Amino acid sequence: MTKNFRFLLPAAAGVASLLVLSGCAVTETSGARPTSSSTDSASMKTASLDQTQVHEIAITVDETALTEMIQTYLDTGEKEWVSASVTIDGETFDNVGIKLKGKSSLRSITVDTPAQDLPLRIRLDKYVDGQEFAGISDFTIRSNSSETSMNEAVALDLLSEAGLASTLAIATRVSVNGSEEALTLTVQNLDDTWVDDYFPDAGGDSVLYKAEADGEWSWQGEDADYSASFDIEAGADDYQPLIDLLDLVNNGSAEKIAAELPGMLDIDSFATYLAFEEVIDNFDDIDGPGNNAYLFWDSSTGRFTVVAWDHNLAFGGSPTGGGPGGQRPDGEQGERIGDPDQAPPFGGGAGAQNAGGPGGMTRDNPLVSAFTANSEWLALYESRVTELESSLIDSGTLEASVDEWENTLTAGASDLVADETITTEGDAILASAATAD
Repeated sequence: MTKNFRFLLPAAAGVASLLVLSGCAVTETSGARPTSSSTDSASMKTASLDQTQVHEIAITVDETALTEMIQTYLDTGEKEWVSASVTIDGETFDNVGIKLKGKSSLRSITVDTPAQDLPLRIRLDKYVDGQEFAGISDFTIRSNSSETSMNEAVALDLLSEAGLASTLAIATRVSVNGSEEALTLTVQNLDDTWVDDYFPDAGGDSVLYKAEADGEWSWQGEDADYSASFDIEAGADDYQPLIDLLDLVNNGSAEKIAAELPGMLDIDSFATYLAFEEVIDNFDDIDGPGNNAYLFWDSSTGRFTVVAWDHNLAFGGSPTGGGPGGQRPDGEQGERIGDPDQAPPFGGGAGAQNAGGPGGMTRDNPLVSAFTANSEWLALYESRVTELESSLIDSGTLEASVDEWENTLTAGASDLVADETITTEGDAILASAATAD
């Protein structure tokens, strides 16, 4: 059973949730699990990640080391770890690893970019074993072209409601070396802890792969090195299950794929995943320009589950300055990456980016192509679109999530983002969904 960190109740009952991990009992619906740690037990009993509050992350790092980290990326594309002290809601962790995170989100950074605006990965246990906060050691401070990041936060809420593996998301006030604070969305990174939370019954030799932004889903041969296209984030150091999948979807006949893919892929979950990305109008998914997806292979079943990742362009968000619906907070249309003579790949409602089926048209993904070429699976996908439009949009679940995030940000971050902006960006999410529907 998928375990959700943020469990949304029906709209009439409200959607407030509280996640308190470690040192206390947890319920099945929380998706949390008790953990042991070398961190001080007293602090672990009180550490919590209440998703109805805005949290604080203060980073202290050597300025020279920070500048060198950025310059190294600009010169080589390499993302190096540096040591820092990180304080989360008043609890300080020393010798923490931080590094830049993302690809398209790093296109415009320079050594002069305000450090609090950088997308960062934070690993509390990079250099000190067992360091964690509320049972989690690996966080990502996300970037977003909207001021509130509500589009991604709401998308993760709905991902859980769709019955798919999501991840913990909290609103955060981030500062670096005493800088001004920036409002960001911070999420739990997908790692061994995350696998244990969401796939507790998986086999011991299971593997979590991440598709790299510049990677390919092509067949490169049985003995090729696929590590440049897929990184192993958790589990066994084993590429064979992935190689077998790529062989089938790239080289198999329609008949062979129909016969063998159900034994290698959770067909039902994948249909739901594709439908979900369509319903929330996210073109930057598994076959979008960012190649955004994780693949979890369960050794006990021998099957893959595609795991959604990166929803900062959900609800028609623009990759260069536009919020949900493709609009910047000043009301102007965000600039678009790509050929200006081509029709926009997003922002026109679910399905507008690809009249021929699920996903974006910016990348030919063999897995998606093989799946949608099968009439039975395509029909399953289409039925899931209808079901999710009903259960996520028409039911009021989307509106309840937007309301909760608006309340959270208004109460805890209105000094960083104007109340009007919070309301405007929330309304844009609802308008995007209404247009899609």
